[in-house]
Amino acid sequence: MLLASVALVAFGTSAAPAVAAREQRYEPGDDPAAINLQLLDIPAKRAEDPRARVYIIDHLKPGATINRRVEVRNDSPVAQKIELYAGAASVENTTFTIPEDRTGNELSGWIKLKTPAVELAPGEREPVAVDITVPRNASKGERYAAIWAQVTSGTKQGGNVVQVHRVGVRVYLDIGPGGEPPTDFRIGDLGAERGVGEFPVVTANVTNTGERALDMTGRLTLNKGAVQAGPFKVTNGVTILPGQSGKVRIEVNQTLPAGVWDVQVLLASGLVERRADGRITLPVAAPMAVERSPRAVWLAYATGIAALLVLVVLVGWHLARRQRTRLTSGRRLG
Repeated sequence: MLLASVALVAFGTSAAPAVAAREQRYEPGDDPAAINLQLLDIPAKRAEDPRARVYIIDHLKPGATINRRVEVRNDSPVAQKIELYAGAASVENTTFTIPEDRTGNELSGWIKLKTPAVELAPGEREPVAVDITVPRNASKGERYAAIWAQVTSGTKQGGNVVQVHRVGVRVYLDIGPGGEPPTDFRIGDLGAERGVGEFPVVTANVTNTGERALDMTGRLTLNKGAVQAGPFKVTNGVTILPGQSGKVRIEVNQTLPAGVWDVQVLLASGLVERRADGRITLPVAAPMAVERSPRAVWLAYATGIAALLVLVVLVGWHLARRQRTRLTSGRRLG
C-alpha cells in the first residue's frame, strides 16, 4: 500500500493567518508542485469586508443557493493535473482545523464544483464555478468547510511515498431565517510575556460576544514620550467561536529601551474593530498583567464606588425596615 507523504497545506489569505503549512522536504531533482487557489467573486454587500475577499462567507436561508468562482493557477514550471474538491473543516481550540484526507461534513456535501480536475500548463490559470445549495430542512447554525486544489505526485522507482500538495479556500456559511446574525467581540485582560527570542509578546484575551466565528487580526502600537514603536501585527491565527474566548498574541519584534510604555491594541474581525489601552514595563522578566491606562483605571474605580453606594443604600433600607417591623410588633404585643 502506498504511503502518502506529509501534505503541504495552506489557505490563501490576507485577512487572517492560514492554517500552518507543515514542512515538506524534497530530494535533489524534485520539483515542488507550486499551485494557487483564490476566490474570484465577492458579494456586493461584503465588498468592504477583508475576510470576504479571501474566504466564502455568507448567511443563507434554508433552500437557498449561491454561486461563486475560484481560480486555480499552476505556478510550477511543469504541466499539472490539479484535482478540485470540498472537504470538512471545524474550529477546535481557536484554530480553523482541517483533516489530512478528503473527509467530508454536512457543508462540504452541499458544495458542488464545476469540474473535479483541470490540467494546466506552466503559468496557466482557470476559473472554476462553485455552487452551494442549502437543503430546505437544514438546521440553524454556522458551518465550516474548505475548497481544495490538490496535486498528487507519482512514486519514484522502488519507492512507496506519494507526495500530496494542496491549497484551500475557507468556507463560513451561516444558516437561518431572517437577517445575518451579528458579529461582535470584547477585549478583556491585556498581558505581556517573554517571547521565544529576545522580544516581548503582548497578549489580549478576546471573547466572542456575537453569533458568528471570528478571525482575529490587528495591530499594536507603543509610545514612550515622543518615541513610538510599531505597528506590530497579530502573530497567531485565532478563530473564535460564538461564546468562546481566545488569546491573541502580538510579538514586539523590535529592540526597545527599558521603561514604561503606553500600549494600544486595535483588533478586528472583518469590519468589526475594538480597541484596548494599557501600559507595559520593559524588559519583561516574567508573564505579567498589563496595567490599564489611567482612563480605564478611573472607570474601574468609578464603577466600584457606584456599586458600594448602592450596597450602602440597600443595607440602610433593610435595617430601617427591620426597625419599623420591630416597633410595629411591639405595639401589637402591648
